Amino acid sequence: MIRPVHGGNLAWAAALAGCPPSAILDFSASISPLGPPESALAAIQAHLSSLTAYPDPDYGELRTALGEALNVDPDWILPGNGSAELLTWAAWDLSKLEATYLVTPAFGDYWRALSAFGAQVLDCPLDLTSCTIVKNGQDAHSTRDEFSCGTGILPVPKQVIENGGTSGLDLKSLDAGTGNGLVSDDLSVSNGSLVSPSFPLPVPLALGADRALLLNNPHNPTGLLFGREAIRPYLEQLGMVVVDEAFMDFLPPAEQQSSIALVEEFPNLVILRSLTKFYSLPGLRMGCAIAHPDILRRWQLLRDPWPVNALAAAAAAAMVRDAAFERQTWDWLPGARRELFEGLADLPGLRPMAGAANFLLVESSVSVAAIQKSLLQQHRILIRDCLSFPELGDRFFRVAVRDRADNLRLIAGLADVIRNGNLIT
Repeated sequence: MIRPVHGGNLAWAAALAGCPPSAILDFSASISPLGPPESALAAIQAHLSSLTAYPDPDYGELRTALGEALNVDPDWILPGNGSAELLTWAAWDLSKLEATYLVTPAFGDYWRALSAFGAQVLDCPLDLTSCTIVKNGQDAHSTRDEFSCGTGILPVPKQVIENGGTSGLDLKSLDAGTGNGLVSDDLSVSNGSLVSPSFPLPVPLALGADRALLLNNPHNPTGLLFGREAIRPYLEQLGMVVVDEAFMDFLPPAEQQSSIALVEEFPNLVILRSLTKFYSLPGLRMGCAIAHPDILRRWQLLRDPWPVNALAAAAAAAMVRDAAFERQTWDWLPGARRELFEGLADLPGLRPMAGAANFLLVESSVSVAAIQKSLLQQHRILIRDCLSFPELGDRFFRVAVRDRADNLRLIAGLADVIRNGNLIT
């Protein structure tokens, strides 16, 4: 079978492990282990009779529920068949501009969507080599770690460097010592998540309305959280900014850095939200876009009349009103993430990176393909390799944060294949 480019491919994993898909413990897909919420399942059951009718093409009830949850006028919301569908239409708009800056490593569907419409991409690589975790007092179980990222977020696009900086960007202005802030002085990690709300984005000069920016926040696969105000300069200069906030709802409201509040101020801003990860319903396909109504009306003309099925619409309207489930998730995640982080950090040859989402990116000193294969065949555990991220390759993997028993099983499995499989010499 062809190696998958996405997480969650249980058919591929089961074939490699020699077991049924139901026997695989999946850490490769960043899905909450707490759901689906009962509110969503009850709504699905209650709306089974609606399968004999077409869904409301306006999705009025769903948009009202989403508007209440996100504090947005329903006219500024467009439901979609997962955020992946809406990404496709965002890429169509981006392709009309001269070029799109893309923070890399990047979710593979960004490349898919942009290339489908022939968009010009300028990749802006994160400097992962300068990201370090420094244990306070050399205590591997410290409650507070200091996180630093030397040259940080959104450096000069790679093509600009390769071309000698001829694009008009002022390379000197991006130096960390000039005040544009490639390094955050107050970035720290608490409970396994970034807590600085102002991690800066360096803004290159000579941007214009013929260019765009596409990024996710929190960033996938690193988990870095960008400050809302760090994105504002791009909104003031670029023709379009698309922020994929698929993992933002895993942070409690006080810690979120969502750009939704900026949408009415900037008609060139598009926010994408996924409802399948937080609520554990990836098979149902549900997401939404928040943007100026003119953008959403344009997308509506491009797509099928009923992109969201009736059961998905009913479930979504119910679960975004489920405050108890939200609180349960926010109470659970920090401790579970911290425990998983510390367990991974204690294993030889592995270096987890602290993040703000429900997953951790881990650097490995040995082949991840070998670790992945051994974990599957010996322990029936699937991790997400990063071979589909060219900047990461075979020395990084990503794991979701699951419940305590599952996390301990992963750590034990990794310890076994690393130590007893002679993968670390």
